[in-house]
Amino acid sequence: MILPIYTYGLPVLRKEAEEVPENFPELPQLVQDMFDTLDKSEGVGLAAPQIGKSLRLIVVNLDPLGDDVPEYKGFRHAYVNPQILEYGPEQDSYEEGCLSLPGITESVKRPTSVLLAWEDTDGTEHEEWIKGFHARVIQHECDHLDGKVFTDRLSPLRKQFVKKKLTTLAKGRVSCNYKVKTPR
Repeated sequence: MILPIYTYGLPVLRKEAEEVPENFPELPQLVQDMFDTLDKSEGVGLAAPQIGKSLRLIVVNLDPLGDDVPEYKGFRHAYVNPQILEYGPEQDSYEEGCLSLPGITESVKRPTSVLLAWEDTDGTEHEEWIKGFHARVIQHECDHLDGKVFTDRLSPLRKQFVKKKLTTLAKGRVSCNYKVKTPR
């Protein structure tokens, strides 16, 4: 089922998400709904708080980038209770956007690799170094689980440039081609 994406200004986006409980019966359907919602909105990552669920769950679909980056072909993955354990030493800047902040893009500096621990949907634990654009998506989505959005990572000057757009979003004035839930 395609769910509305919660936009900037809704409290769930600023709340630290709770762990997904062991043997959570709704997990398979929630993951499927999140992938359906992500596909419809043409994003590459989605965190459960973005659909109004304060749970530590993210889905990533890098398949649309597979023509340019062959290792992303067919890449669709759910991460249950992800936790970044370590950040790599190198950083780069890249233009980021967010389904919860439609119409806003800014260059964000992040580490180019992360050591991530997570569970898959069967409860199996994993730990892996993730690199490149995949690492950026993981960091962006994990920020959502911690009640942050990418504009929180901007310099004070850049924050001033997006302040009016954020205020407009917080008032519920949103223009995008997917279903949303706004503050008003």
